[in-house]
Amino acid sequence: MTKLAANLTMLFTEVEFLDRFEHAAKAGFRGVEFLFPYAFRAEEIAARLDAWRLELVLHNLPAGDWARGERGIACHPGRGAEFQDGVGTAIGYAKALGVKQLNCLAGIVPPGVAPEAAHATLVANLAFAAGQCKAEGIGLLIEPINTFDIPGFFLHGTRQALDIIGETGSDNLFLQYDIYHMQRMEGELAATIKANLPLIRHIQLADNPGRCEPGTGEINYRYLLGMLDEIGYAGWVGCEYKPRAGSAQGLGWMAEHGL
Repeated sequence: MTKLAANLTMLFTEVEFLDRFEHAAKAGFRGVEFLFPYAFRAEEIAARLDAWRLELVLHNLPAGDWARGERGIACHPGRGAEFQDGVGTAIGYAKALGVKQLNCLAGIVPPGVAPEAAHATLVANLAFAAGQCKAEGIGLLIEPINTFDIPGFFLHGTRQALDIIGETGSDNLFLQYDIYHMQRMEGELAATIKANLPLIRHIQLADNPGRCEPGTGEINYRYLLGMLDEIGYAGWVGCEYKPRAGSAQGLGWMAEHGL
């Protein structure tokens, strides 16, 4: 049976962040994920996880100045020390919160930086981060993101991500496969998931167009979610979508898909 995790960055935004854990649990979720924990003390988040018997399945490494439009700095030459400090911060939170995998956002290529330089910087940073995470029993993920929503994002395809994983030489670097992003960039969802299942450690979903809940767009989630069970995918599926009406009102799709 598919394990669904509520993305608290996008769901239950009607209430303050720390109150979203309660709403997720009462909606039937047993796992949660979100972009970043760093605005809160780990103890505050841990208390909410414990109170509502939730598992935090994923969060991201620090991603630069989010408010100013940065979406990761792993491909930014000259910011290696900042990146490495962020890895240490993320691992500290992950250990305190029982998180077993972290995601690294590659980032938007800075103006004037050649693709080759961004690529080399990303590979070096990922090799470092994967090693640091492995020492703590934490898996590291990378996520291709569509360039319609985030123009200039460096990592934007499955094949590109797999090649980068190979270049690092790490056995602790895996793929986070976001169905919505990859539908926009390349399609072939089922075939790609099946072909790369050993390296896929986390999946996220939203429908397209609109990035709303399953059933609102063109993606056949009844088929895809059934396929995940058939092929033995054992990880979590993060619900990273924008509710079309409201978070609670938009949960009917789960029952419609037998979840």
